[in-house]
Amino acid sequence: MDNEPDTGAGGAAAPEDFAVVIDARGAVMVWSEGAGRLLGYEPEDVVGRPAAGLLAARLPVALRRHLAAREPWTSDLTLRNRHGDRVTVQLRGTPLADAEGRTHWVVTPAEVTYAAGPTEAGAGQLWDLTLAQLPLPVAVYDSEARFVTCNQVMSRAMGLKPEEMRGLTLWEMYPTPPLDEIDRLQHQVVRTGEMIFREEQPFRASGEVRDHAWSLFLSPLKDRAGEVLGMSALVIDITEQYWARRRLAVLNDASVRIGSTLDVTRTAEELAEVAVAGFADFVTVDLLESVVQGHEPQPIPPATPVVFRRTAQRSVLRGCPESVVPAGDVDVYPPGSPPAQALNTGRGAFYRVGDPPLREWSAASPARAESIRRFKIHSVMMVPLRARGVTLGVMHLLRHRTADPFVQDDLTLAEEIAARAALSIDNARRYTREHRTALTLQRSLLPERLPRAEAADLAYRYLPAGSGGEVGGDWFDVIALSGGRVALVVGDVVGHGVHAAATMGRLRTAVRTLADADFTPDELLTRLDDLVIRLDREEGPDMRGQAEEASGEVGATCLYAVYDPVAGRCDLARAGHPPPVLVTPDGTAQVLDLPVGPPLGLGGLPFETARIDMGEGSLLALYTDGLIEAPGRDIDVGLELLSEALRRPAADLEGTCDEVLRKVRPDPSADDIVLLLARTSTLGAGQVHTWPLPMDPAAVAGARKVAAEQLDAWGLAELEFATELIVSELVTNAIRYGNDPVQLRLIRADALICEVSDGSSTAPHLRRARVFDEGGRGLLLVAQVAERWGSRQTSVGKTIWAEQPLPDERARERDSRHPARG
Repeated sequence: MDNEPDTGAGGAAAPEDFAVVIDARGAVMVWSEGAGRLLGYEPEDVVGRPAAGLLAARLPVALRRHLAAREPWTSDLTLRNRHGDRVTVQLRGTPLADAEGRTHWVVTPAEVTYAAGPTEAGAGQLWDLTLAQLPLPVAVYDSEARFVTCNQVMSRAMGLKPEEMRGLTLWEMYPTPPLDEIDRLQHQVVRTGEMIFREEQPFRASGEVRDHAWSLFLSPLKDRAGEVLGMSALVIDITEQYWARRRLAVLNDASVRIGSTLDVTRTAEELAEVAVAGFADFVTVDLLESVVQGHEPQPIPPATPVVFRRTAQRSVLRGCPESVVPAGDVDVYPPGSPPAQALNTGRGAFYRVGDPPLREWSAASPARAESIRRFKIHSVMMVPLRARGVTLGVMHLLRHRTADPFVQDDLTLAEEIAARAALSIDNARRYTREHRTALTLQRSLLPERLPRAEAADLAYRYLPAGSGGEVGGDWFDVIALSGGRVALVVGDVVGHGVHAAATMGRLRTAVRTLADADFTPDELLTRLDDLVIRLDREEGPDMRGQAEEASGEVGATCLYAVYDPVAGRCDLARAGHPPPVLVTPDGTAQVLDLPVGPPLGLGGLPFETARIDMGEGSLLALYTDGLIEAPGRDIDVGLELLSEALRRPAADLEGTCDEVLRKVRPDPSADDIVLLLARTSTLGAGQVHTWPLPMDPAAVAGARKVAAEQLDAWGLAELEFATELIVSELVTNAIRYGNDPVQLRLIRADALICEVSDGSSTAPHLRRARVFDEGGRGLLLVAQVAERWGSRQTSVGKTIWAEQPLPDERARERDSRHPARG
């Protein structure tokens, strides 16, 4: 340690503006520019930290005695600068007691040395010289807070000579804020005899040419009896320290406020708001058009004009009158202009209005040149917005009310804020792209329109989550089944985004496939549960991401209902899904108490089908949880609101959908919403006819006969030939290969349906008959003449069915294929 370099023995001269204030705990409170030049530390490096950390050697014994006695001292101190070198300097310490009796120390240069044994008059003279030549502003006031004297530095700061101020209060000298508050504090000191320490925001003293921030030490002057004779005002310039703290505050504000949403425009607005509040008078945020659209920005050749969108702008003036491009408009940067250079180089820059690049750019736009002239814009800064190696846009910062021009520290601060904001903007851009992809995928997988069904009038609403939420996996479907029945499906996949939408599409396809096989609701959900478990195992945690590592995260809820208009009943089963609401023809609304099955993907737990009677004109409402769930609202409240809205339906189902959303939908909606309404109809006795048949081949002719007679009664003689062929083949197969009981049923709904049931559960299948085979062509003929056909299992066997479009439907279909030519 003793061999370390030293700036000199015996005490080097400290800069005149060296000043350090140390609080009662020994921590640095104020660090002047002179202290920074001497030791190389910036205010943010030392303020708030122990002053002892600056010492390179122990304090002299005499100095330690003065400190303990809280007496003024002058001594050589060995300090350590920023580079680790020792600096010996002669300093003076002056104690200042606060209102609570704690002692603060003001450390300044010791410019004079007392001779051995000075006389009292000599000491007083030296003290007067010290006060007069102290590089810090000091003033003395009497017991009425009226000016007595000051040193030269204070006189220069006030812009007045001491004789011009003598006898006046501070407010009488300059009746302008914040001197009114300082004057009040000076009166308080002489009245209470207690010291006051205060830091002032930057303001321009009467004798200064620029704003300064000050630390004020207002100390009472007392005689031996403790009577207040006056007060002293010591002022320390802490402008650099103030702006260092201000920059840290702006950075903290930026980290808290920027990126609160995943919306590109809102994030740009937050950046502009922070920059105006921190250090600029007018700020614009211009993003490349591709970024606003959520696309990946491409490199821009230097000689190419840059197309941008004015995404956000903020000003200290109402309405941003400085702007020459309205927010939301698209404009172009000419090649080589300052903002284009910032985009191409990825480096920020600041300009004065007279600098050639800025002058040329403004001269090319009369509107911009007029704005600069009118608002007296004198300093401009261009900062690129870069994230992940890609430039997204540029931020413009202008000053016209702030007198100081932008400097390097401002550019450094702006670049740091821009870097944080650019990352948030890029996150929002990526989210926008994924959100649109997921929404497009989801909508492509949902039905474009509902099928026409004789069994029910249908209406639906599908509302994706708002712009602040991710696309979910909600889906719905309406599936026409055999026998005039209709299946209603509503489901919700766990999670959000593209993955959830893709999973939803797979489940919807699986439900359609299982529905075509005519499984009962509980059996369909069981098979769907197996599929979800298989999907979960196939994807694994790596594909789902870290947020979905546990098995079962590829899960879903589902409600599956099958309505039979012939029987006037509905079979339902649910897998973790909210229960449907039924409104009977008399207007009574009830939440159906269905057996609660587990969500899909758990496995090993049973589902159960419930059967309810539904008369003509009943209304069944299926929905997803986004409709009834909302933050701060109990789910029972949502169900009650839904029931209330359905009790008073509108004239049609479309109006009822709108009314339900108006009364029940959360605002804002945090999740996707699906609402599916079905008002049921029944098929009367005149639309359905059933005939039991004996297990006798001769019954085939009788079956053809009764079918033809029924078609004549319905006015469908045009379909007799095809229907007799279908009846003949299906009844023959039932008698030849099936078991008792055999039954023929004809249904006239939105199609002509022919059904033949028997007691065997063996399902038929098409096969290719060879040339000399006597059989094997029956179902092939049925498939040729029917629009569609199939089979379904029943509780006693199976039913084979075939459908034909009604004559009017055939004409419409023919006309649609061959439109009239003219």
